[in-house]
Amino acid sequence: MLKQILLLLFLLISNALISQNGTSTPYSLFGLGIENKTATGGLTGLGNTGFAQKNISEINIYNPANLGNMEQNSFLYEFGINGVFSEIKTDNTSDKTNDANISHFAIAFPIKKGLGVSLGLLPYTKVGYDVDLQNYIEGSTSTYTTRITGLGGLSKFYLSSGIKIDENLSLGVDLSFLFGSIDQETQVYSNSFVSISDVNRYSGVKLKTGIQYTLPKIKGREITIGAVIELPTSLSGAQTRNSYKVTSSDVEVAIETDIENELDDFELPLAYGFGITSQLNKSITTSFDFKKLLWGNTNQLQNTESYVDQDIYAFGLEYYNPSKRNLNSSWNKIKYRFGFNYNTGFLQISKTQIDSRFVSIGLGIPITKDKTNFNISYSYGKEGTIGNNLIEENYHKITLNLNFVGRWFEKRKFF
Repeated sequence: MLKQILLLLFLLISNALISQNGTSTPYSLFGLGIENKTATGGLTGLGNTGFAQKNISEINIYNPANLGNMEQNSFLYEFGINGVFSEIKTDNTSDKTNDANISHFAIAFPIKKGLGVSLGLLPYTKVGYDVDLQNYIEGSTSTYTTRITGLGGLSKFYLSSGIKIDENLSLGVDLSFLFGSIDQETQVYSNSFVSISDVNRYSGVKLKTGIQYTLPKIKGREITIGAVIELPTSLSGAQTRNSYKVTSSDVEVAIETDIENELDDFELPLAYGFGITSQLNKSITTSFDFKKLLWGNTNQLQNTESYVDQDIYAFGLEYYNPSKRNLNSSWNKIKYRFGFNYNTGFLQISKTQIDSRFVSIGLGIPITKDKTNFNISYSYGKEGTIGNNLIEENYHKITLNLNFVGRWFEKRKFF
């Protein structure tokens, strides 16, 4: 009964947040927007590590190979939401924003022993910006204002499967469908007012493979290594444009109406990553991930900016000590988590690479006896810099995640 009540409450909260979904950062002006840094289960509190996380009661969207470790007759489903408070500043101005988002929905279940399947829906990129630009009128010292606003982003629906080859080795594959639109409006305030509204739609398919291997125990210590490869792909694009102008005599004149245009394909790069998770003792587990995205090979141009290779480093530590003497203590059943993540970024502006970093802490709180958990994490992060006339964002992020574990397809026993 408790799970049903929590599920209903979470659905109501998620429904209330749908109308608020978005982000507010000028860097989402570039490309397809900013990447949605989603992690399932308790991985947000662990710095978004996951390549080598071998957990049978949580869904791991980073490495599909983990699905091979699912228990028979189990059924996993989870929801996530987050709230972000940001301060965006330049050399001489600052602004504060609040955003609330649904982070993901996912389910996973075994087909048979050693073979698991998962599917889910989550934001892939997020767009939300409102930028004013001052431009000089050609041959004059007078200026005019251009206001550019954007909203939207891409979503990701994934279907993944993992198979357990033997007791230590698992393999997995993930097929993701990316789709969505970015609405951009450009308003020019000069002698006359001009508005250009573009709806840019993108779609495509992305393939990822993964592997996890648990090494033979050394002095009772368990070490798991994991790796993933994401193949490069192209997202096809199309645009619908509407525009009009308002003359100085306040007359509105249509310029373009529902004009369809083709957009250049957006190239997603080859990416690879590896990780290691080590159980130091019965209470402490550490994890480290590294991922590289070869954006430089896509040869894409973004006005005067450029795409460069991206490196992501992540570290996590979890403390969990359910001693037999204190099994009835609720505090003793909680998992305590700490994480750090550094991302070099893939965008270079004014010869400066836009990097980001965050630290996180989290709790995994059991709410039933069947490994169902409520995960909460807090992250403090920074993206960009105020140097070179750029923008810096400092943010506080709260992530809430309900991870339900059900028992399905079990035969009833009669005595």
